[in-house]
Amino acid sequence: MAEPVRVLVVGVGNMGASHAKAYHRNPGFELVGLVSRSMGPETKLPDELAAYPRFNDFATALDETRPQAVSINTYPDTHADYAIRAMDAGCHVFMEKPIATNNADAERVVAKAKEKNRKLVLGYILRVHPAWSKFVEMAHGLGKPLVMRMNLNQQSSGPAWNWHKALMESLTPIVDCGVHYVDVMCQMTRAKPVRVHGIGAKLSAETKVQNYGHLHVTFDDGSVGWYEAGWGPMMSEVAYFVKDVWGPNGAASIAYKPQEGQNEAKSDKVSDSADIDQHTKTNAIKLHHSQIDAENNFTRPDEWVSTEDEPDHQELCEREQQMFLDAIVNDVDLTDSMADAVNSLRIVLAAQQSIDEERAISL
Repeated sequence: MAEPVRVLVVGVGNMGASHAKAYHRNPGFELVGLVSRSMGPETKLPDELAAYPRFNDFATALDETRPQAVSINTYPDTHADYAIRAMDAGCHVFMEKPIATNNADAERVVAKAKEKNRKLVLGYILRVHPAWSKFVEMAHGLGKPLVMRMNLNQQSSGPAWNWHKALMESLTPIVDCGVHYVDVMCQMTRAKPVRVHGIGAKLSAETKVQNYGHLHVTFDDGSVGWYEAGWGPMMSEVAYFVKDVWGPNGAASIAYKPQEGQNEAKSDKVSDSADIDQHTKTNAIKLHHSQIDAENNFTRPDEWVSTEDEPDHQELCEREQQMFLDAIVNDVDLTDSMADAVNSLRIVLAAQQSIDEERAISL
């Protein structure tokens, strides 16, 4: 049996702690240390992580633990620098999205991975989610062009608002979260994005950037999509969750299936939008068929595809890390996934440029 891959985790917030637990539970990894700038002996960690070596300096941790892989879960403006330093030290890299905060750094990270022949896996968690894979598959049966509508507004308060404000020191919500959903759109259309437009609003005196944004993207097959994201205590829970796609043949929508005897329009479709475990939940996918008869009546009823047995957030993190391990052990070619990460960032950054310059951006 092969020796486990020695992995160092940098950043132990929400995502970093989840990934660290995934390494702890996977016999293919040996977790050699946890790094956080604020780390100390009294730093509270999940029980299963409490005994691992702690560091508050990345360079020191690299030198002392000699990892073969580094997991980067820090704020986005540090991603590119940490990734390049890790690969220069001979490490494979798992990195939470986005790959960088600008296009040049994103391309620099990918170039370094190719130069050093290191694996670079981005934390696009929806790619390992079976229900979201099914959602993309359904979109491929709807014909072209597609209309794609997605959002993730979060009514954050308490610790979640502090976390969001810290994230907005680096990026706006449509950039930070938008890469996930723009990536889904690109998987659905399999087409080239050609134009992006964005609008934004700053609804809080506590942030330096707009804490609300809306982007629109046009593809060369005629497909169009929009994504909306806002963070803060003023956000509407009613406007929390829209995930659907339409084509000539019908529509697929992630939705809450009403219980027996419950009116669909009155079913409970909202939840705690700032709860990270809710962000990947699907519950069910509703498939609508557009075919009609001579009297314009639908010829097929809508279908519900249950996803109640979907993995939770921690299980998804464990799937991501198994994928990372497989890429290392089996020398998986990650050229396409790295290009996709750069492309999705390019689109959301173009949306932010559109907001800043008040014009549509051609890609």
